[in-house]
Amino acid sequence: MIEQIAYIKPEIALFLTTCVVMIVGLSKNLDTRRTCAWWCALGLVISFAFAINTGANPGSLFPEWIPFVKATIAGVGLLMLLVVVGTVDRELEAGVASGKALYSSMYATRAEFFAFFLFSLTGLMLVASADDLIWLFLALELTSLPTYMMVTISTRKNRSQEAGVKYFFLGALGAAVFLYGFALLYGAAGTTDIAEIADHFAANGISTLAMAGLLLSVIGVSFKIAAVPMHFYTPDVYQGAASPVSAFLAFTPKTAGFLAILLLAGMAGWRFGADANDLPGALHATLWVVAAVTMTVGNVMALLQTSVKRVLAYSSIAHSGYMLVGVIAGPGLVGGPFWRSGIAAVLFYLLAYGVMNLGAFAALACLEGRNGREADSFDDIRGLCARSPLVGWSMVVSALSLLGLPPLLGFLGKFALFTSGVSSGELPLVIILGVNSAIAAFYYLRIVATVALDKGEAGAGLELAPIKARRVAAVLSAAGAVGLIALGQPLMSASLRASGYASPETPAGAGDEASVPESPVVARDEG
Repeated sequence: MIEQIAYIKPEIALFLTTCVVMIVGLSKNLDTRRTCAWWCALGLVISFAFAINTGANPGSLFPEWIPFVKATIAGVGLLMLLVVVGTVDRELEAGVASGKALYSSMYATRAEFFAFFLFSLTGLMLVASADDLIWLFLALELTSLPTYMMVTISTRKNRSQEAGVKYFFLGALGAAVFLYGFALLYGAAGTTDIAEIADHFAANGISTLAMAGLLLSVIGVSFKIAAVPMHFYTPDVYQGAASPVSAFLAFTPKTAGFLAILLLAGMAGWRFGADANDLPGALHATLWVVAAVTMTVGNVMALLQTSVKRVLAYSSIAHSGYMLVGVIAGPGLVGGPFWRSGIAAVLFYLLAYGVMNLGAFAALACLEGRNGREADSFDDIRGLCARSPLVGWSMVVSALSLLGLPPLLGFLGKFALFTSGVSSGELPLVIILGVNSAIAAFYYLRIVATVALDKGEAGAGLELAPIKARRVAAVLSAAGAVGLIALGQPLMSASLRASGYASPETPAGAGDEASVPESPVVARDEG
């Protein structure tokens, strides 16, 4: 276990930063309390530097993905930090500044909020480091548990507390399901080490007990990615939470869920063939159905919404369905290019989705009214480009990138999912993906038309929030959706390296059904 410290330096940096934030956030001095965001930024920058200098972990099924995944988490985390600044304690601080109230740490939540923010990102990075089922479970819960409180305290309105309660109880259900699945996997393989479980399945096949464990684990983890049938909480929670927290939810638990699903699929082992590679039958069928239903339910339900936040919530569900196509496609052919690797497509898409989706929520967070009212309905964003061009056009670019319109970043990510699906022989699923992308065009273009073409005022009683960091986040996210295309080739190469799958060891003489060749990037070092 001690050797794992070399791979968790980014998490250690975030943890130490969290300890500092919890202290300075409770200070009686306002200037000291305001440094919480700066401490978070410093911790994320240090974590990013550690991440890009982290080497391969030979004990992992995906030895090379730590630098790319953790750097993505830290980078997107910095953008999310700009959005969440000013989410809590504004009324309290205003009362203290005007002399109408005295500061009391009993009623302040700044320290806790930023600590939860960092704890959740730390858990997400630990998911990327996980090589054991116990570690994976604890990391997933460290990612999720802080978000329950972030939703609850994000506003002082009852609907945030209601959203937090819904989120917590459904999250507990999801955790119970995948923990039971993990227990079955341990019972079937006799170990909790993920690499050893993979080798056991490759050598002995996947028993009925093991397959039940895999299916329960995938269904439970579906809560994290907001996939059917564990998606019901998503629109209510996204609408009830403050927009900055909704942006955080759209990236952090979803990324943790997809990393966990890739680890579970890697344990089952992809079977490589001349033209395609498939997961074991029952797992493949389950993921196939979940992907098709998730993207369809997400897009169809988004058409019926009058709330922009609920539209983006159902959009988040649909994007989970899209990325499951990459999971099903798997690593691709040995030595194949980026366009044929479903895992590389998923990792790249998580980066793209984190940037472009954040821009849409950041634009919403820039608008607010009296008594903490937030922009929510389409009327609230009507004519936004005319009133605030930077914020309005940032939302337009982000929405078009989420649609996948070329030459924006979302197009590159979605194209990779299409090509990996085709190369793996999943033509029916790719057709469903194409149809759903066409359906999604309706509600994304509705957002664009409302913001850019309508001439009405942008929301009666709504004004730009006095938090410049949110406007900076919206502009940077939109710029990323455009500018990262120029870095497309290096990012694709990095995601392809990160997708290197260390194939389970198969004994000599094993049948073709269990045979798995060496990874195109790196084979697991048993020494």
